[in-house]
Amino acid sequence: MSTAIDSNALQSWIGKSETRIDYVTVPMVERLAATLDRDDPPPKPGDTLPIGWHSLLFPRVARRSMVGRDGHPKLGDFLPPVPLPRRMFAGRRTQFLAELLLGDTVKCTSTITSITPKQGKSGQMIFVTVRHAIDSPRGPAVVEDQDIVYREETPAANSVAPSKPEPAKRTATWSREHVADEVTLFRYSALTFNGHRIHYDLPYVTQVEGYPGLVVNGGLNTLYMYELLRDRAPRPLTSMTSRNLSPVYANQPYTVCAEPNAEGTGAQLWIVNNASGSLILDGSCTFA
Repeated sequence: MSTAIDSNALQSWIGKSETRIDYVTVPMVERLAATLDRDDPPPKPGDTLPIGWHSLLFPRVARRSMVGRDGHPKLGDFLPPVPLPRRMFAGRRTQFLAELLLGDTVKCTSTITSITPKQGKSGQMIFVTVRHAIDSPRGPAVVEDQDIVYREETPAANSVAPSKPEPAKRTATWSREHVADEVTLFRYSALTFNGHRIHYDLPYVTQVEGYPGLVVNGGLNTLYMYELLRDRAPRPLTSMTSRNLSPVYANQPYTVCAEPNAEGTGAQLWIVNNASGSLILDGSCTFA
């Protein structure tokens, strides 16, 4: 049975904005480097924050009594009260304007820019897009549009249809294989203050949401893509886009891939499930 949705009431949330303050700290960088198993020199104030690591900043912080059954903060404070219970991160479009430095006090202004209803194979969906504009003491640094998808409750046994394998149909000049285990998922969720239970609660994710195992964080997959580009790109990134297409689960091998264009101005990006050949993420980037 479909959930009744008051579209006009939801549309009234477009334009809602909030501003938050955070800090780019040495411990934050140390902890993420350890989670990614990097053997970097000890970070120090004044160092440049690695590309993509801004994703650790500005997590949504909610009191325990304000957290829903799925581990997410309840809706209706900043995000609109969409009456659909399943919430997932769908994708992002990021512009890099200037560096962030360790020791910076940074400000993020978040604005709801669109709320779009759609009809999918599993029923009703609502896409909410939020623009996050991050400023450093030196001016604008990062602008990121994030898409969040909400969908209907479905019986656990049928809630996640197997993704149809979709071959990458291209050759990767740069690639790196990853396997995210339970410890990695826990550490990344803790670093980003992400309480979504699909990443660490096996009984919940299998019995309530119907996935076959713990779901690898979409943000972690994107971070692995940044790490590949950090090591291989010929010049700094100016923008990156990504869409999450299908889930990948703890202990499943997958490969992060990039193919630079002939002009050297950017690259196509994708992540492929090694076992099924299905695309997990698709995207692109540009270089300075």
